[in-house]
Order: sequence, then structure tokens, then C-alpha cells
Amino acid sequence: MVCLGGGPSLTQAQVDLVRGRARVIAVNDAYRLAPWAEVLYACDWRWWRKAGGAPDFAGLKVTLSNSRGHLDAYPDIEILENTGTEGLERDPGGLRTGRNGGYQAINLAVHLGAARVLLLGYDMKPDACGRTHWFGDHADWPTRAQVFETVMLPHFPGLARELEAVGVAVVNCTPDSALEAFDKLPLERALADCV
Repeated sequence: MVCLGGGPSLTQAQVDLVRGRARVIAVNDAYRLAPWAEVLYACDWRWWRKAGGAPDFAGLKVTLSNSRGHLDAYPDIEILENTGTEGLERDPGGLRTGRNGGYQAINLAVHLGAARVLLLGYDMKPDACGRTHWFGDHADWPTRAQVFETVMLPHFPGLARELEAVGVAVVNCTPDSALEAFDKLPLERALADCV
């Protein structure tokens, strides 16, 4: 399974390489590059509202319980319980948050039966131009550069240990990623290993 994050390195060419070769979870706006993905995951009700519930997405739509009550107009979005910040939630009715949607998407991939998860767009830092997302910044709620190091990255090592304990391999295929908790491989090599 492939999780598509929103980092600035994510490209259409990368997304096209995984199409038909792996199941895909698109996080937030990544679904715009992969409208054919199996799952669209977004934990922020503000994102869902701005996307109008993503009516053009035909796959499974999933969010976190912090959205409950904010998304009543979109009954096709499945809501999972927020079961805390750290670790791996094993109950398929909930997710651990890691304080970011990319972390939550990995937990969701496990619920969907993934034994191996490839990560794309998991830069966890701004690019050389200061962009934090492949599409630019969220106009309504821009991401501060320091949030990666202080809020998001500290939670991944614990997740990595729990994933290893349950036999789930995660490979970070994001070029020049600041996320060091998982093995890294170029995308083409990781996909070749799947065959």
C-alpha cells in the first residue's frame, strides 16, 4: 500500500508510477493527483468543508472523530475515533494521531491489511523555496516550518517500533525526507521489490 502525503516533493510522475501497482491512500489534497485512489483520508473538518466533502472522489472517505458534528452534510465520510497521540491503534474503529494526517494514514493502512507501506510526499520539512506542500500552502491555515520538527516528527519513532512488532514494514520513498524513523528507498526500487 502507498500513502501519499502532501509534502512539496510529491509529483504527478511519482503518483503515476504507483497507479495500478499498489493500493493507495491519498492524504488531503493528494487525492487531486490520485483521484483513482482507494481511500481519501483527512483529519481536519476545515479541509473537508473547503473540499465540499470531495464529491468527485469515488473511493472510501475517512476522517477522525474531531470532525464529528462539523461534517453532517457529508454522510459518506467514515469517522474513526481519536484514541490518543502515540503508537499504533489496533482497533479498526480508531486511529492514533501522531499529531498529523500522514501518521494517521499509516495507521489506517494497517487497518486495511497492509503488510508493507510505501510513503511518498512525507518530506516533513519545507523545500528549498520554503514550500510546505506540493500545491503551495493552505491559504486559510498555513503550516509553520517548525511544526514538523517540534510537533510531528517526535511521534514517528514509537510508531515505527510498534509497526515492526506487528510485522508491518514501512519504506519512506520521499526524496530528501526529514523523516528518519523508517528505511528509505527510491520509489522505483521499492516498487520493484513488490513484484
